[in-house]
Amino acid sequence: EPDVRVYVTSTGRTETLPLEQYIVGVVAAEMPPSFEGEALKAQAIAARTFIARRLLADDTSGAPAGADVTDTVKHQAYISKAKLTREWGRSGKSAELAKIQQAVRDTKDTIMVYEGKPITASFFSTSNGYTENSEDVWAKPVPYLRSVSSPWDKQLAPRYTDTVTLSRQSVFDRLGLSRTAIAASTGGGGMPEIRILSKTEGHRIKKIEVGGSVFTGPEIRNKLGLRSAEFTWKAEGDRIAITTYGYGHGVGMSQWGANGMAKEGHTATQILLHYYTGISFAQASRILS
Repeated sequence: EPDVRVYVTSTGRTETLPLEQYIVGVVAAEMPPSFEGEALKAQAIAARTFIARRLLADDTSGAPAGADVTDTVKHQAYISKAKLTREWGRSGKSAELAKIQQAVRDTKDTIMVYEGKPITASFFSTSNGYTENSEDVWAKPVPYLRSVSSPWDKQLAPRYTDTVTLSRQSVFDRLGLSRTAIAASTGGGGMPEIRILSKTEGHRIKKIEVGGSVFTGPEIRNKLGLRSAEFTWKAEGDRIAITTYGYGHGVGMSQWGANGMAKEGHTATQILLHYYTGISFAQASRILS
């Protein structure tokens, strides 16, 4: 079993630990322990696949020297062993920790592969009813990261919809739009005209025009700090209320969708085969040996 070197942001130190123990820390950080066991197993396999791919490629991008990954969402969130022992083991969460450890044990050594190689096992919190094709969020098409339906999230996720209200000025500033450009496009200094130009296969905004300038859905999401690239809006006086659907980039496995599938009796394998098109399973130890 290979070791993983994780840079822990809060301490500024790198800790080295066995792969399977690392996966326990990732699942604890990435998915609520109240989720179904099969969803936790699916998350464990996705997390193990992510790190196996990096280790196989000697990819330490985005991590400080001497580390393979950080404990942030830039790679995968991770709770250190010391913190798990201290905060979960002793605070009445020991049953939840045991549940996560069981999910990791039940899937030991299992990863997802496509054409024999570990996949980019991306995942996110909540879908808008669909996942995205990879090229609509990141530049290139990936054969196993295709848009699939995910109807479970809407019924289960507590913040499936979320509304934020921003001042008109704040929207202008964040999008880098000047007042004069807006005034010219609106025939006065009013609200910028917002028009959806196209949608992705995953039903999110692909291209949108704001005050005469064109943005991609993910660009707007990042610049305005929205939960999703699928949103509707309403002008209210000098403010714009934006309602988002789902949470996250939308590529790969939806975590709330995985929990919904598990509640319906689907296994971890079935969940992963749904969200990652055409993948198969392999042993990390064989690929990393």
